[in-house]
Amino acid sequence: MRGVDLFAGCGGLSKGFENAGFHIAAAYEYWPEAVHCYSQNFHHPIHNIDLNDVEVSVSHISKWSPEIIMGGPPCQDFSHAGKRLEGRRADLTVAYAKIIQVISPRWFLMENVDRARASNSYRKAREILKKANYGLSEIVLDASFCGVPQKRKRFFCIGLMDEADGFLIQTIRERLSKKPLTVRQFLRNKLGITYYYRHPRNYNRRAVYSIDEPAATVRGVNRPVPGGYREHRNDAGPVNSRLRPLTTLERARIQTFPKNYKWIGTKTTLEMMIGNAVPVKLGEFVARAILAYENRLASRNKKFNTSQRYLEAVLPL
Repeated sequence: MRGVDLFAGCGGLSKGFENAGFHIAAAYEYWPEAVHCYSQNFHHPIHNIDLNDVEVSVSHISKWSPEIIMGGPPCQDFSHAGKRLEGRRADLTVAYAKIIQVISPRWFLMENVDRARASNSYRKAREILKKANYGLSEIVLDASFCGVPQKRKRFFCIGLMDEADGFLIQTIRERLSKKPLTVRQFLRNKLGITYYYRHPRNYNRRAVYSIDEPAATVRGVNRPVPGGYREHRNDAGPVNSRLRPLTTLERARIQTFPKNYKWIGTKTTLEMMIGNAVPVKLGEFVARAILAYENRLASRNKKFNTSQRYLEAVLPL
């Protein structure tokens, strides 16, 4: 299936869909540093275009004739870490829906933080998508049940033209793991540590995690252990001289990027790219659910066509 990735960032969603067997024809991103990093890891083109301009975007994207458009409009305005105000970035959610409406691919996928589902911008986008005759499957997924060693909750809206709402939910749920994936299980203890530091948003929360649990959500910042940090009652391990945060590359692995992924940029930029990315294995999980449903539809149509031909052969005209 031929796809186009909008708001592609450094390529997590593209890589996941590519791993599942999709053909990614092109990608779009407005952050120059992310465009450069993406371009080093894929053979297809990535274009630096402001997707807020719907008319220009539609003209450019249409030439690829995508069967699926996927993307995660920037989510900072919805984030638990932010001020939870809907600003210009949130407007991109509506712009994304308008692009889908005009191009009318058979499938689309929209990804965002879990709280985006309750936003005014998503409500407006949803109205646009329903008027465009899409059936919508809306679900919040915990990445640790989808092949990612990280407790990262993300909202997905997956649309299929002329289908009933909720069409993909059962297919997704039957593919979820029974248990969350831990860091140790995924990396096979190649970190060389049992506990690590993840800077909390405030010191009412713990900061020490174990590799025998899923990692907390990888964010766009990665800070060292502060000299004055004292143990939190819920810390998984001791605070001592051996305690350290995960490195940039370790965080990329927790986001399930492959070992050979090329990271181009300053440390600060890379931390932000990695934290903002869709985990590769989460993208792959959803992509495989889409393919499973598409194959089921194809099988059903094949049986129907076979039955139709049989009836035409045996029934008199």
